Amino acid sequence: MRLSKAFLKTYKEAPKEAEVISHKLMLRASMIRQLTRGVYSYLPLGYRVLKKIENIVREEMDRAGSQEILMPVLQPASLWEESGRWFAYGSELMRMKDRNEREFALGPTHEEVVTDIVRNTITSYKDLPFSLYQIQTKFRDEMRPRFGLMRGREFLMKDAYSFHLTKESLDEEFLNMKNAYSRILERMELKFRAVDADSGSIGGNASNEFMVLAENGEDDILYSDSSDYAANIEKATSIIELKESTEEKLPKELVETPNTKTIKELSEFLNIPEEKTVKAVMLKEVLEDKVNYVLALIRGDLDVNEIKLKNAINASLELEIMTEEECEKFGIVPGFAGSYEKKEGLTVVIDETVKYVRNFALGANKKDYHFINVNLEDLHYDVVADIRTARAGDISPDGKGVLKIARGMEVGHIFKLGDKYSKALNAKVLDENGKQQVILMGCYGIGVSRLMSAVIEQKNDEYGIIWPKSIAPYIADVIIANVKDETQVNVAEKIYEALKNENIDVVLDDRNERAGFKFKDADLIGFPLKIVAGKGADNGIVEVKDRATGESVEVKVEEVINFVKNFMKN
Repeated sequence: MRLSKAFLKTYKEAPKEAEVISHKLMLRASMIRQLTRGVYSYLPLGYRVLKKIENIVREEMDRAGSQEILMPVLQPASLWEESGRWFAYGSELMRMKDRNEREFALGPTHEEVVTDIVRNTITSYKDLPFSLYQIQTKFRDEMRPRFGLMRGREFLMKDAYSFHLTKESLDEEFLNMKNAYSRILERMELKFRAVDADSGSIGGNASNEFMVLAENGEDDILYSDSSDYAANIEKATSIIELKESTEEKLPKELVETPNTKTIKELSEFLNIPEEKTVKAVMLKEVLEDKVNYVLALIRGDLDVNEIKLKNAINASLELEIMTEEECEKFGIVPGFAGSYEKKEGLTVVIDETVKYVRNFALGANKKDYHFINVNLEDLHYDVVADIRTARAGDISPDGKGVLKIARGMEVGHIFKLGDKYSKALNAKVLDENGKQQVILMGCYGIGVSRLMSAVIEQKNDEYGIIWPKSIAPYIADVIIANVKDETQVNVAEKIYEALKNENIDVVLDDRNERAGFKFKDADLIGFPLKIVAGKGADNGIVEVKDRATGESVEVKVEEVINFVKNFMKN
């Protein structure tokens, strides 16, 4: 492609609304343009990158034995009602009605659709296992679309679904897909971690997120410094000392504790460590037909992990904070809350750490009062579970090393769905004994457009993007330093045509602009190689510069093709 004829307009500065480096650079380098909040057009250079990412994903999915299909974006509400997700999915589901007032959704994911295809196609265990995938546009009505392609309302995603008769078969495919995802990210030269994660609205009993390490990542991940353990902070566990105290139990005592609503204030007032206090968190799950209330108790120096708490009580929706009026209904006083007797309609969950603390301080459900010398037998509780947020510095749950924290950007998520959708949608086959058996499923998603952002977040410098060779829009940018110099023009044209004949992605910067302007554009856009036909052209020499390393060498014109070929191999 000749840049003199390209649809290309680069910018020195990014719009003020662009917050993260990937968004800024994609706008400045003419990769994308915003249509409306969270919705983007891909311009020629950006679309070439997107297609190359898509091709890597497709190649690895085919290699993993999955078969490509294409499913509709528009999905009838009736399918989502069958699965139970029409209301459970929440406000991110893009809903609409047709002219006949029938309800539809623009698909954020395709579990229902693919299950419907399968239940109406196969009948025998002999047809299992198999895997289907698509690369399709998805929609989510994000409350705050931001960060460019990192959190949009319309995006490109690869989603795959596998179908099995046995748990062992599902486990095997889960590992197969985990390996395929690792290969995809490795081919893009990304630093990443596959971490244990919560299954969220997709469901299932096990899942792994693929997190690209990035300063602007939206999630915290905890990982061991001495093993392969890694988990999203929502799911992470750790080892902390849980020894039965030998301290003599003392009688519970009511004490006045004015203006001590926080653990820090209570600890300082009573002159005791925070580990000798227990905090209470009051939350609720708001369903369509009822509200579930939960009181969580945890050691004062720790924090409640709402995802773990949600799982402990089998909640299907996000938890919200109880209002003062709701607390009052249960005799709970915010800032001074405790649990000493059963309250109808209130589930009390204690973190396992509370079992091992003796003579601790806890709210008395009376303003400005706490009980001291509280012990486990003084409490009423319904569930004991690990509901704490793991912390950097804790011992890794496998006992190997300590946990460290890093920021991560989720680009992929794989799930063992089990029978969550197949049971709800009655997807069954006859087994070898002639009995009907519910199909087991796996689900595997990777954000194709999100990967563009992820790569840039990791691979950039003060000058612009540094694309890896595998997904760069073009490998080489042949630059004519002075378009009025006939020798430079001829040398550049010769190299450009020769590279094209070798099927190497190449652009020719033949624009009537200053050399410095062209060099800055090349660095901003991130072409892996700059080949400059400058003053050395008179002697049959060009300058070749590696964008990633910054190294520059002089190469004879007749040797440029082999140089580029060797560069692409390494």
